Amino acid sequence: MELQNISELEKATSKGRRELFRIGIALLFIVGIMLFTVMRGGMDTPGHVMMMVAAVIGGYMAMNIGANDVANNVGPAVGSKALTLGGAIIIAAVFEASGALIAGGDVVSTIKKGIIDPSLINNTDTFIWLMMAALLAGALWLNLATVLGAPVSTTHSIVGGVLGAGVAAGGIGIANWDRMGAIAASWVISPVMGGIIAAAFLLLIKRTITYQQDMIAAAKRMVPLLVGLMTWAFTTYIVLKGFKRIWKVEFGSAVIIGLVIGLLVLGLVRPIVARLADRLPNEKQSINKLFTLPLIFAAALLSFAHGANDVANAVGPLAAINDAIIHGGIAQTATIPLWVMMVGALGIAVGLALYGPKLIKTVGSEITELDKMRAFCIAMAAAVTVIFATQLGLPVSSTHIAVGGIFGVGFLREFIKTSYAKMVEEIKRHHQDDDPEAIEAYLMEFKKATLSKKGSMLRELKRQAKTEEDAPLTKKERKGLRKVYRHELVKRSALLKIAAAWVITVPVSGVMAALLYFMIRGMMLP
Repeated sequence: MELQNISELEKATSKGRRELFRIGIALLFIVGIMLFTVMRGGMDTPGHVMMMVAAVIGGYMAMNIGANDVANNVGPAVGSKALTLGGAIIIAAVFEASGALIAGGDVVSTIKKGIIDPSLINNTDTFIWLMMAALLAGALWLNLATVLGAPVSTTHSIVGGVLGAGVAAGGIGIANWDRMGAIAASWVISPVMGGIIAAAFLLLIKRTITYQQDMIAAAKRMVPLLVGLMTWAFTTYIVLKGFKRIWKVEFGSAVIIGLVIGLLVLGLVRPIVARLADRLPNEKQSINKLFTLPLIFAAALLSFAHGANDVANAVGPLAAINDAIIHGGIAQTATIPLWVMMVGALGIAVGLALYGPKLIKTVGSEITELDKMRAFCIAMAAAVTVIFATQLGLPVSSTHIAVGGIFGVGFLREFIKTSYAKMVEEIKRHHQDDDPEAIEAYLMEFKKATLSKKGSMLRELKRQAKTEEDAPLTKKERKGLRKVYRHELVKRSALLKIAAAWVITVPVSGVMAALLYFMIRGMMLP
């Protein structure tokens, strides 16, 4: 009896032990940063305490980026079962760190996005306190969002932090409100563009492959083209965004480089896809299998580009503080020392491994059901939207694009399912006096028909209905029928929670940063 009680007690406390283990590893990472900073600079170095505190906050921020933001790159691949959770974490950690260290750049802007004017801050200590408050506020908001299961923009978190701390330090006039307006516009632009583009790709795949009678033959034609298009988009995306800190390339040149590599990949994958397709049965699940490898590559490339770009959200303010302490002034740009970049890269990897699974599951399976074709469309939307936005000069968030893409494919599926249910009911109503077997045979014929054949069958039904003396449905009756046949395939509570988190990210991180700035200032002033 006692052994049974002990076993039950161990089961009840297992979750707590896992949580304590994660907290312990995170604390070890933070302590490691503290010790490294002390040994590197020495206790007698001017500003060593401030540098150590800033490094710890930078590491904490990097862990929260790994826990929250990275999920958008690998979540759809995990949700579609193209990758296991463990495999996704390994791929994301390796490529996030590689992107940060290889393509993160040597110099970073001290004021992210130019949202405040640093020339209005004349005191170096004030600037350091401002950046520390901004960094800590962004990290705290990301931590809270992760606990709530809401994927939010890292960039918007740090932008809100810099804005709030900047206004607290220099007054309302320090802010670039035009720039803030553009960032606010991205709350709508990013998810809408991502959703439309992802839905468009899914509709293309459905019409050209899964709605065809011979899906295997259609897949042999279209899948290599889609993989080649993905290669073109991702190569252009990586050249424009992933390597922008170490290799400046014009938009036209990046597109041409992407096109050449895309055509090469198209030639390579066409015979491979043909061999694989010949061994598969003519069903939708077979088509899904053909997208597994492209999805794995997409997850890796998105992680690389994210590491190269968003590591600056963690180390940018830290590099600015380091530069201000060493040179005793405020510069527009700051050099990123290797140790600072390592803090960002390792922090992202540690945060992803410890706390990333929660958001990966949210993005991959808790918004809408994803298969490999839908996840491929979301990955394509992430790359294509950034390319379009870069050329048009629109501010977009990679987080908002990816999550918008998930909602886009979910709402498209809702529309298609609802439309199909109404078509089936119309067929049943028209044949309600027929033999049930005849109705079932007609429905089977309708289901297997091509899009054009379905259209002609429905037109014939409507033509026959017009010759009959059926009373037309009223507007109220049609509205009632739409509710009856509606298929909800997107979790509405997830939509509301994520949208609310996006809207309040900048204000909340801004208020927190202002409060933290006043607290730090009060502690540091004699």
